[in-house]
Amino acid sequence: MPDTTSFLIVGGGLEGLAIAYSLAERGETNVLVLERDTLCSGMTAKSSGVVRCHYGTPSLAAMSWYGIDVFTRATELFGDDMSFRQCGYVVGVAENNVKPLEANIAMMQGLGIATEFIDHDTMADLWPGLHLDDFALFAYEPLGGRGEAYMSGMAYAATARKMGVTIRQGTKVTELLTDSQGSVYGVTVADGSQIHADHVILANGPWAPTLASSVGVDLDVKAQRAQLVLVDQGVPTPEVPVLSDLAGLQYICREPNGELLVGNSDHQTPQYVDPDKYVNRADESAIEKNIVKLGHRLPDMPDPRITSSYVGAYDVTPDYNPIIGPSPVDGLFLATGFSGHGFKISPAVGKLVADLLLDGKTSLPNVNADDFRYSRFAEGDLLFSLHPYEGAGEMR
Repeated sequence: MPDTTSFLIVGGGLEGLAIAYSLAERGETNVLVLERDTLCSGMTAKSSGVVRCHYGTPSLAAMSWYGIDVFTRATELFGDDMSFRQCGYVVGVAENNVKPLEANIAMMQGLGIATEFIDHDTMADLWPGLHLDDFALFAYEPLGGRGEAYMSGMAYAATARKMGVTIRQGTKVTELLTDSQGSVYGVTVADGSQIHADHVILANGPWAPTLASSVGVDLDVKAQRAQLVLVDQGVPTPEVPVLSDLAGLQYICREPNGELLVGNSDHQTPQYVDPDKYVNRADESAIEKNIVKLGHRLPDMPDPRITSSYVGAYDVTPDYNPIIGPSPVDGLFLATGFSGHGFKISPAVGKLVADLLLDGKTSLPNVNADDFRYSRFAEGDLLFSLHPYEGAGEMR
């Protein structure tokens, strides 16, 4: 006889595990998570771990604000701090992006998010040694910072298991099962066995489109290459805020060992990859571009050297916002296309999915669940930033 469960979650990364935890928190413990490899070994492991609320989309900003509260209380909630460091988050813009920054900060403050403008002197105190002359304005989130997606996912997994959730690793889903009416009622896994479920939730990032297409659901989700470079300045970097440099179109984070993680904020010419077949190191041109930008921003590094690089893949949608909600096929729920936002909003994603599955609506403050509906693409009602930044695409 096939195994049965109420909720079957495909994908044991951070989003899938947050969903499992949130369902269990609502009392739904007949939940099964299937991970094809080991937990959080996919794109969760490649997250840069930035925690920020700075978005031009109110629902996304509100979801991040909810996430900050959870990360701040992680030890209380999970017995694990999820490696969250509240070092702060700064956005710096040149003159061309002052108006969008002002509009976004007003919107976020209207949602109750703690963010404020700071001047050049304050920024110089927060991060000594930065070249600041080409910045026109800064916004600072004192409660933002850095976390660790892998540690967060494992904390969700451990707590969900204690609450009764079942998690199976090394269990690849190969097929969605449909009945004569076309409704999804379960899955087939790699050993040929079946698992039946009342609800199947696809939370497997860039691997979701293949399964969805097998039941006629077209998911426009692609794996966008994200190249990151690690740099040792020659001496350990002191505790500094995460910097989103929208003048130079890069972001810079201090790693726990004092190195700098440098990433790209210019998404005007995206590169797409097969999530199962790509080189896990930055190419020479990306390294050179990152180092030139970093050298401009930190001109007095005492003895800089590249220590490593790696490549992740954002599961991106056409509007760079996630798909969260029922699919057009009964029994199949979608939670994919997180487009680089997934880590910071993962606590809210878990709650949103649990709310929609159990209540058909959400109690998340200032979050409009319809923003993330699957049908928005066919309707031509894409979820774009209200106040986009020139050069930065739709990632903020």
